[in-house]
Amino acid sequence: MMAGGLVLGLAGCSSDEPDDPSSASAATPPAAPPAGAPSGAAELVESDVRTAPGLDAEPFRQQRKVTAPPGWTVTAWAAVPKARLLAWAPDGKLLVSRPKFGDIVLLTPSAGDATPEQRTLVGGLNQPHGLAFEGNTLYVAESDQVDAFTYADGKLSGKRVVVDDLPDAKSPELRGAYSHALKSVAIGEDGSIYVSIGSTGNVSEEDREATPERASVLRAAPGGGEPEVYARGVRNGTGLAIAPDGAVWTAVNHRDNVAYPHDDDANGDGESDLGKVMQDYVNDYPMEQLAKLTPGRELGWPYCNPDPDLNAGALAYSNRPFVRDVQLSPDGAKLDCGKLAPTEQGFGAHSAPLGLSFGTAGDRGPGALVGVHGSWNREPPREPEVSFFAWRDGTLGEQQRLIGGFQNADGERWGRPVMAVQGPDKALYVSDDYADVVYRVTTG
Repeated sequence: MMAGGLVLGLAGCSSDEPDDPSSASAATPPAAPPAGAPSGAAELVESDVRTAPGLDAEPFRQQRKVTAPPGWTVTAWAAVPKARLLAWAPDGKLLVSRPKFGDIVLLTPSAGDATPEQRTLVGGLNQPHGLAFEGNTLYVAESDQVDAFTYADGKLSGKRVVVDDLPDAKSPELRGAYSHALKSVAIGEDGSIYVSIGSTGNVSEEDREATPERASVLRAAPGGGEPEVYARGVRNGTGLAIAPDGAVWTAVNHRDNVAYPHDDDANGDGESDLGKVMQDYVNDYPMEQLAKLTPGRELGWPYCNPDPDLNAGALAYSNRPFVRDVQLSPDGAKLDCGKLAPTEQGFGAHSAPLGLSFGTAGDRGPGALVGVHGSWNREPPREPEVSFFAWRDGTLGEQQRLIGGFQNADGERWGRPVMAVQGPDKALYVSDDYADVVYRVTTG
């Protein structure tokens, strides 16, 4: 049974919310640890984070530890304040977006874990976030447009706007610095440009009728132009990437403060809890989504929520159906949730998955790498981590934790991963906008 308790004042789950989760709600936390912990945790071992020369600032003034597969080594490799999304250039240099500073940083690797050369590739941009290469063309998602540059020898030229007039209004309800204004971009095998547009608010219905439509993934033709809606009901699809078979996938930050959708007694007080907002339910519902997009795909927000219902006593996140949102569609008339295709995979509620890429994670083989930022509004907090989903037969397996240990038992954190990508040297590179570094992870 859940310990009932009305939750007041929760804003929308976001990739950039306050770092102190205790500030979000005064509701009584549950006694149990977070449900639905990622699989693979038992296979991990604790090890020290190594630091490259010069990386002795906080949080590395003291020895930090992470959990990772046996034989893996995690090194704080480059100091990059507010590092967000990553992309490898054709010449083996690593690009790091920094929306807070309006620039993109270029890292030139040296041998092994040696500190890379670092400089600004381009500045003066409007919250640049998503990065994607197609040959020697670099696509950059600013908060209001997508640019294309010609990249050569570590320099950019020929800036041109390929998708314009993207909505980036911010809502105080979302509280964070970015408030779903940030965009991600991916380039399809045919050159099509995909861009994610976050919602205006937690449950802002008007986004579905906006022009351009918010809470969606848009598609523009190769070379750019007026975009069309490719998938809708995507509340905040910060993770956006192309799979090995050419399919478009997104990792979605879902809504908060959702009401209990079933006409039964969940908290044991003898009354139906239908429509009540209770902390114990909010803690684990709705799940965050990891979904394969197809033309016209509907991911339900804000009328349908992906439901990680109990399966053999544990929350399940694979191939989950939808349940109606009783606050916005109490009779189910706004959208027929039963007709929506189940979400392929997912994460625990309030995980805040951010950067998404496809690569190989050591002996675990090919799959999806996801930077999980961790919750800001869950009690107890959802942990930050780097997650992995194995690629099998054209789809993704269940979530596995690759790298953890960024959060102490009391909920205090020293790091929050944003994105992980595989490098040309087969190592993994992970951005962290809380510890202000990029890690280099060798996989043995």
